[in-house]
Amino acid sequence: ESTMTKNYIETMLEMPWNKVSRDSKSLEKAMEILEEDHYGLKKVKERILDYLAVRFLTKKGETPILCLVGPPGTGKTSIAKSIARALHKKYVRISLGGVRDEAEIRGHRKTYVGAMPGRIAEGIRQAGVKNPLMLLDEVDKVSSDYKGDTASALLEVLDGEQNVNFRDHYLEVPLDLSEVFFIATANDLTPIPKPLRDRMEIIELSSYTENEKFHIAENYLVKKQRKLSGLTKKQVSISDEVIREVIHFYTREAGVRNLERTIGQLMHKAARKIVEGEEKVDIKKKSLKELLGPAPFEDEDENLKPQIGVVRGLAWTSVGGDTLSIEVNVMPGKGKMELTGCMGDVMKESAQAAISYIRSQSRKYKIKQDFFEKHDIHIHIPEGAVPKDGPSAGITMTTAVLSAITGNKVCGNLAMTGEVTIRGDVLMIGGLKEKLLAAKRLGITKVLVPKSNEKDVKEFEEEVVEGLEIVYVKTMTQVIKEAFVH
Repeated sequence: ESTMTKNYIETMLEMPWNKVSRDSKSLEKAMEILEEDHYGLKKVKERILDYLAVRFLTKKGETPILCLVGPPGTGKTSIAKSIARALHKKYVRISLGGVRDEAEIRGHRKTYVGAMPGRIAEGIRQAGVKNPLMLLDEVDKVSSDYKGDTASALLEVLDGEQNVNFRDHYLEVPLDLSEVFFIATANDLTPIPKPLRDRMEIIELSSYTENEKFHIAENYLVKKQRKLSGLTKKQVSISDEVIREVIHFYTREAGVRNLERTIGQLMHKAARKIVEGEEKVDIKKKSLKELLGPAPFEDEDENLKPQIGVVRGLAWTSVGGDTLSIEVNVMPGKGKMELTGCMGDVMKESAQAAISYIRSQSRKYKIKQDFFEKHDIHIHIPEGAVPKDGPSAGITMTTAVLSAITGNKVCGNLAMTGEVTIRGDVLMIGGLKEKLLAAKRLGITKVLVPKSNEKDVKEFEEEVVEGLEIVYVKTMTQVIKEAFVH
């Protein structure tokens, strides 16, 4: 057993039991670094500076556990790095994607062969101080199996009351985690168990607007990709309109990862021309098609005509907002209802609620008594292979079905989001900023939003709602009045 004991003693001696790094004490410097590394993200920066102010006053504040939630490529991991730099803290990143063994967090008992401390203790050992900034990347991707539930093992780590005496199975002595600044990142809050979510302060990073993406590209991405391609500013220039064109027609996403990749491609093409003997490369708008191929996205002005039985809904996904066309056909039959387009259970129930509401109001909308017995209704959401679920398509479905039954056209430049009850009330929904950005990308000018979401819209930046006419609706009657072409 000598080797095991030797390893154990060495590990214990390497742990920083009372080594501490000194935090930076300047709020201005911290603000400067956050501004330098990231464009926008006002709320996130505010929240971090508030925390730092408390920390400076109390010398040792209750360290919060922040959880940054947002679509991929919105800068969650790089914000954590900036905070570490702003505070002069050691930075340790622990990736939790796919971790499913509880021992990865808590360590193995040292009687086992090949036993080792868990990732948390190991991270502190690597940092060499007991107050590093520890990034728990992808908390929502933690999985569990027969070896135990990893997310539950994190409960002790992320609880300010308990983590003063965190027990790692390998070390077998209490390890003080109260001075570690934990930051977690996640794409979606749904998979995170409620007790774990309860221990973290959630800060949402939403999708970027086209204008924000433009500034990010201009201030950071072009410089970074130029440097990575071994080029200088004299050798290659890229105009503003090229960047805007790339954002609008080549990369429609919530974050900026794809945008960075595309700018990288342009730089590679330029590098090749320089090597072939050209002195300076000017990337112009007209040469984009030649350099990147045809644009994958185009303006859909053609599709924004008024139609019968077709309504645009807005959806939230973990990678940003999206628009869905909901199509309805009515044909002679025996009163069946068909739902296609890979819908989830919640969405199917929204469709049934929609039909129920319309049947109860048939006299108001001048629908014949025996209409539903003699006709079949088919509701379809195109892109049949993509799974769709969620509660916010209620009013869209109701409008589409009513339009198909009554033959009224629905405005083409309109999109809507909201949950409907069988009495026709419109309920609140989430993910509104992403949905509005998705509507803008498509060129939609009018959006129907539940009245109870009005307070959310007031918090958005001006450029999110710019160019959109937002109508707040409380009942289905208002929705129909706004949606139908008169």
